[in-house]
Amino acid sequence: MTSIHYKDADALNALVSEELGDWSSSITVDQAMISQFADLTGDHMWMHVDEERCAKESPFGCTIAHGFLILSLQSKMTSSKSAIEDIEGYSHIMNYGSDKLRFLGAVPVNSELHSRSRVKAIAVSEHKTTLTLETHIHIVDQDKPGLIYELMMVFL
Repeated sequence: MTSIHYKDADALNALVSEELGDWSSSITVDQAMISQFADLTGDHMWMHVDEERCAKESPFGCTIAHGFLILSLQSKMTSSKSAIEDIEGYSHIMNYGSDKLRFLGAVPVNSELHSRSRVKAIAVSEHKTTLTLETHIHIVDQDKPGLIYELMMVFL
């Protein structure tokens, strides 16, 4: 694909799609990862870290990953090519925040996850360009995403 200047509204809007892109590489969420995240965040809720109690009392029969752990793993799930890699001419890019974050299902320990994304929206203004990227994270071989996230990035 040809490079697109971050102020070229017509070319950037051609990146907007209703279709999600290719699946990313996958990552397995094991108990060690969940426990490390619990230690890092201080969230030691039993459904995340108490394997014995979960086997007896949890509706899932095992521990589950923290929703924010799943969100944070997004950057480890790489695709062959991202549409935003073709954008150029800006001095820097910043995380501008989120428009939407939904946790749609539990992610049991030892789940293998992958993701796919699409450019949802572009807004070009005099001083910046805002891109909204929608990402769905799924347990491999499941149709329903466990997480949907809309990340907004600003190109300056």
